[in-house]
Amino acid sequence: MIIDTHSHIYAEQFDEDRTEMLQRSKEKGVGKILMPNIDGESIEGMMQLKAQYPEFCYAMMGLHPCSVKPDSYQDELTNVYELLKSNTSDFVAVGEIGIDLYWDKSKLEIQKEAFAKQIEWSIEFDLPFAIHARDSFQEIFEVMDSFDSSIIRGVFHCFSGNNEVLSTIISKYPNFYFGLGGVSTFKNSGMDMVIPNIPDDKMLLETDAPYLAPTPYRGKRNEPSYIIEIAQKVADFKQMSLDRLSEITTINAKQLFELL
Repeated sequence: MIIDTHSHIYAEQFDEDRTEMLQRSKEKGVGKILMPNIDGESIEGMMQLKAQYPEFCYAMMGLHPCSVKPDSYQDELTNVYELLKSNTSDFVAVGEIGIDLYWDKSKLEIQKEAFAKQIEWSIEFDLPFAIHARDSFQEIFEVMDSFDSSIIRGVFHCFSGNNEVLSTIISKYPNFYFGLGGVSTFKNSGMDMVIPNIPDDKMLLETDAPYLAPTPYRGKRNEPSYIIEIAQKVADFKQMSLDRLSEITTINAKQLFELL
């Protein structure tokens, strides 16, 4: 079994063939799919899938950094908190949260505020959190350093950092994992130099569907069934069998997200 730990299968890109897409993922050995939230507009579709496919689709709750907007983020955060507080058992993590400076650097301060607040909630509700870090590792670290590193836990989603970033995370944040997705299969990503150094017990697999499809599907709509391409590439980099990698990453996912 393989667990896709980060997939937006509620997205409109799947409206035409969602049932078939999920069946393909099961046929490829995907045993569970974890769904990170984006903002208020994505909650209904995500929760419908959770209800429709119990023990297969699992929900997270959080506000994505690209949805942190000056005129609405406070209301969005209030909604996230109320859902976490009243329905904690519905969610396996707080996410996806973090900082994105690729598109817009002007919202850095409110992104940092939203990130810190949601880390506080992950502690309050004893949940891990899924980090979106794009062009922002140093800013992410600045926020995380204001918390006790022994009690925060989670995953750096779509990890694409270099070995220096990897070493920093391993040494400073011992309870964090590395989500390996489509970027791991890209020819010039440099991940062939990084993945061998990721501890076996800190690896997770993810697709980030419908985004970041792995080679040979790059540029097309991504879906959970493609996780087998990611898993094979990571297994090659780690010089282990696909079965062994699947076993390790499944154990890791069940441990971090407490998937009984």
